[in-house]
Amino acid sequence: MLDDIELIYMSVKILTFWSFLYDRNWRRYATLIPTTFLVFTQFYYMFMTHEGIDAIIRNSYMLVLWFNTILRAYILIKDNSKYQRLIKDLENYYYDLQRSNDPYVNGLLTEANASGKLMSRGNIFLGLLTCIGFGLYPLFATERVLPFGSIIPGVNEYKSPFYECWYAFQMIITPIGCCMYIPYTSLIVSFIMFGIVMCKTLQYRLKALKRFSDNSKMIHDEVIACIKYQKKIIEYIKTVNSLTTFIFLLEFIAFGTLLCALLFLLMFVDSAAQAIIVYAYITMIFSQILALYWYANELTEQNLKIAAAAYETEWFTFEIPTQKSILLLILRAQKPSSIKVGNIYPITLELFQSLLNASYSYFTLLKRVYG
Repeated sequence: MLDDIELIYMSVKILTFWSFLYDRNWRRYATLIPTTFLVFTQFYYMFMTHEGIDAIIRNSYMLVLWFNTILRAYILIKDNSKYQRLIKDLENYYYDLQRSNDPYVNGLLTEANASGKLMSRGNIFLGLLTCIGFGLYPLFATERVLPFGSIIPGVNEYKSPFYECWYAFQMIITPIGCCMYIPYTSLIVSFIMFGIVMCKTLQYRLKALKRFSDNSKMIHDEVIACIKYQKKIIEYIKTVNSLTTFIFLLEFIAFGTLLCALLFLLMFVDSAAQAIIVYAYITMIFSQILALYWYANELTEQNLKIAAAAYETEWFTFEIPTQKSILLLILRAQKPSSIKVGNIYPITLELFQSLLNASYSYFTLLKRVYG
């Protein structure tokens, strides 16, 4: 049944193939064991390295990226049943909307499917380009470096043939890491996009109350149905938020810092090719954060528009019990359900702007100190 829901199909298929959703097979261990080992060697590198500030900044970015990758994988495994239930809920809500056979609602579903499919493919493409950048960066360096700074205790990582073997190992697991990291982001954004569809559907139902203008009972029944649907939306968004809010807190802290660090790294690159690769790193961070914050902001906005749609029904012309029900709906919609950072602050474009401003401010400070 998920085959028809292009909004999430590609992400779910990739995560299932690597045994992070539904299945449990050898692929899960074939991905987690080497990537976890790599992250361990990266942490050891950060504590033991004597390389310059440019190498530390670049490898800090790699460490956070890989740590976030395996963190997502372990969280998916830990909360596997919760994610499966959420996907099942989305599937049920999706087909409920589809069965309505309403042209407007079906148009919303078609648009969401097209956007989700394009986003998933675009993210995978950007991820693969970044993987290529990881592999090419050492080739343009003036001295031996690895794609990801790492140290195995007791081994000289820059001495042949270990250097070549470790380089090959890192490049083999890089596409695997991409398939662990990118589909998770696409899946969460797709959950948010479907929440937007649900909000727009509720607005449409409220605006269509006028078609029952001659039947007070039908208006009352439809208002009660809208309140029940609003409750479904609230529970759905609450579930998505509970599964992701602390991951988003980590990303908010880490990626804001690393965006600043990568801008600073551009001051130290040795060639135009390296500069292009660093720009690719920045583009991936920016696109991943922007997609999340854009749709999360839209979800909050569409929740607020539910109150406006309910008010525009000319509720004051309805019978008293119906008026009270609509007022309750409006009051709840004025406290919009949203995706939050650490269950503290809603993810909005204003927060995204603040993140960029802070990153740039710290970049200018570093530039003055080291420039």
